[in-house]
Amino acid sequence: MAAIAPTVATASDIQMDYMKLLVTQLQNQNPLEPMNNNEMAAQLSQFSSLQQLENMNTSFSNVLATTEKTYANSLIGKEISFAVENADGTDGLASGVVEMVLNDPSGAISLLVGTHTVGMEEVLSVKNQAG
Repeated sequence: MAAIAPTVATASDIQMDYMKLLVTQLQNQNPLEPMNNNEMAAQLSQFSSLQQLENMNTSFSNVLATTEKTYANSLIGKEISFAVENADGTDGLASGVVEMVLNDPSGAISLLVGTHTVGMEEVLSVKNQAG
């Protein structure tokens, strides 16, 4: 049986649902006891704030991704060390010069070091080449 991935509602989706509910409430309200305008305005303001936070989060994510790509590119020609699994199953340490940066379509960034493909999170140290 396949698992169903949960969907995350955006602020815009929530705001549209709220507006539909609000219109329905306004159409069906008791004329002798109308809705409180202040409460409505406060709720709309909260949705606006949530939407702005989502936009900031998206922008920050884009900046972070660009910064990570720039940093990865700056490692070309530098010697890095990283953890490897030895033939006997024990953990070891390897090092080598970064030859190429690989950008996966999913956004993951890896470094090509000799025959090893190293994820950015696996880099333990960076050293300039003597020369």
